[in-house]
Amino acid sequence: MTQRPIHCEPIAASLGAEVSGVDLRRPLDDGTVQEIHAAWMRYQVLFFRDQDVTAQQHKDFAQHFGDLHVHPVLPSRAAEGHPEIVVLESNEHLPYVADSWHSDVTFERKPPMGSVLHGVLIPDAGGDTMWSSMYAAYDALSDTMQRLLGELRAVHDGGAFRAIATDAQKAELGKDETAVHPVIRTHPVTGRKSLFVNSTFTRRIKGMRRKESDALLDFLFDHIGAPEFTCRFRWRPNSIAMWDNRCTQHRVVADNLRAPRRMERVTICGDTPC
Repeated sequence: MTQRPIHCEPIAASLGAEVSGVDLRRPLDDGTVQEIHAAWMRYQVLFFRDQDVTAQQHKDFAQHFGDLHVHPVLPSRAAEGHPEIVVLESNEHLPYVADSWHSDVTFERKPPMGSVLHGVLIPDAGGDTMWSSMYAAYDALSDTMQRLLGELRAVHDGGAFRAIATDAQKAELGKDETAVHPVIRTHPVTGRKSLFVNSTFTRRIKGMRRKESDALLDFLFDHIGAPEFTCRFRWRPNSIAMWDNRCTQHRVVADNLRAPRRMERVTICGDTPC
């Protein structure tokens, strides 16, 4: 079945667009997939409203863009036959997850390409998600700083997950818990350069003394969240966000800590940053 062309409405200058004209519950033809991919590469994060997808439809959509990743620690729908679907829940007894700027799972040698997040249970107010363009963050740096950072590599570590991991998960996590990546990454599709360090997983700059590394990383972590690089998305039930993990960072706005919130995420495997 051939679908109508999609329509993209940008929501901020640096990144983000709402997409209409597509029903993700239905099989997508090759032309529509190519349109979505082109929009994804242009806007970095895409938003789809009113997409009441099943777990399998959620996975089917993501699989148009690559193989699916299974997180080594975070809770999933594995018992229902969907280990690829990570469940992110919060309420008055469970704290928000991911309330600081980060790219997902950068401690792996091949961090994910991107993610597709489905809003299942949404607060009446609050619990928005923000994204920041690492293209824009890189472009805003001086030529001198760009040259310096282009020579550096950073250590990323997933040890923070050990606090919530089972013994079996700790063993699995240990196989791919630390990686060294370039501080400036070149996108394999667009060819654009972006910052590739984040406060959740990046621990130090390789080859620098601790004080030097801390000072530089503190500057970059602060720089990443500048408002002019960002967009903010107000969730509604059955909204879907799809972001490029290679050139964006994201964070939840933890402003309604008591309201129940449930998000389900499928993550797409990536490649080695260069």
